[in-house]
Amino acid sequence: MPQIKSAIKRVKTQDAARKRRAAQMTELRTAVKKFKTAQAAGAENASELHVAAARALDKAASKGLIHKNKASRDKSRLAKLAK
Repeated sequence: MPQIKSAIKRVKTQDAARKRRAAQMTELRTAVKKFKTAQAAGAENASELHVAAARALDKAASKGLIHKNKASRDKSRLAKLAK
């Protein structure tokens, strides 16, 4: 543990940011997984879940959680599944 006051504060903020990013990534993965399982099962709400998953990917890219090209690639793959 650091001794300097600013370093102690930095550790606290890094920990808070790490937890926040982990929660956001979990939400993203859950949205994508819900769509994939609904699509495989042939559920009626698969199109709604596709929109939610694409939105989650866009949000993650805008927040810097994932690269914009990864978001685009993943959205393309989800669209291919939705066809």
